[in-house]
Amino acid sequence: MQTQLETLQIAVDDQKIDGTLVAAAKVPGVLLVHGWDGSQEQYLARAREIAALGCVCLTFDLRGHARHAAQRLDVTREDNLRDVLAAYDTLAGHPAVDPTAIAIVGSSYGGYLAALVTALRPVRWLAMRAPALYRDEDWEVPKGQLSRSDLAAYRLTAIAPEANRALGACEAFRGDVLVVESEHDSTVPHPVIANYLGSFRAVRSVTYRVISGADHALSKEAWRKAYGALLVTWMTEMMRGLHVAPDMAASRAPVSPP
Repeated sequence: MQTQLETLQIAVDDQKIDGTLVAAAKVPGVLLVHGWDGSQEQYLARAREIAALGCVCLTFDLRGHARHAAQRLDVTREDNLRDVLAAYDTLAGHPAVDPTAIAIVGSSYGGYLAALVTALRPVRWLAMRAPALYRDEDWEVPKGQLSRSDLAAYRLTAIAPEANRALGACEAFRGDVLVVESEHDSTVPHPVIANYLGSFRAVRSVTYRVISGADHALSKEAWRKAYGALLVTWMTEMMRGLHVAPDMAASRAPVSPP
């Protein structure tokens, strides 16, 4: 871990003596966002692995899940986006975290929310596993009440970045990206992944991987381990790049949500 040195003078009696304060440099922060019907428990193992790289990780439960499951049929995407922004601000405000070195990791619905956050907060790294996609015009409709048949049809179409808020955020993103697809994903089919990949036009790098044979939920332990290995390997590479170029700016300046 890198250290920072600060020279200072220490007052003693009527004199000052010289000293050097040596402290660990601030470290990257990683926000992990679960998908719909999930919980933070799904990311705790990943969080421990990433934290071992020298990061501060934060997992949390979106409203409509876990302790707040009673809100499931009422919570909207706006509500959950505000959840993620509040969690982001908590992480970025931690005294050990470098606010210019924040990563967001999201699965499915969490990947969609993570993409939106890149337009509202500084994000340096974005990792999305099977990121979902939704129509903009249904934004205020409770997430649990969205038409599944309509979503299924929408996710089979080619969508331009200017026609979708999440894809538009991806088009403006300037950081590094990991996109992980499940080979046999009937919930988030390949056209959705293609729409996301096609929107990353100005990023520093895009890493795209497919988990062979996997379904959307990664229902087999082997698939979950494969995803974990991909994520940790990518994060390790990103951390190495950070030490090479620690002064690289974050992808976006902070703005207030609409």
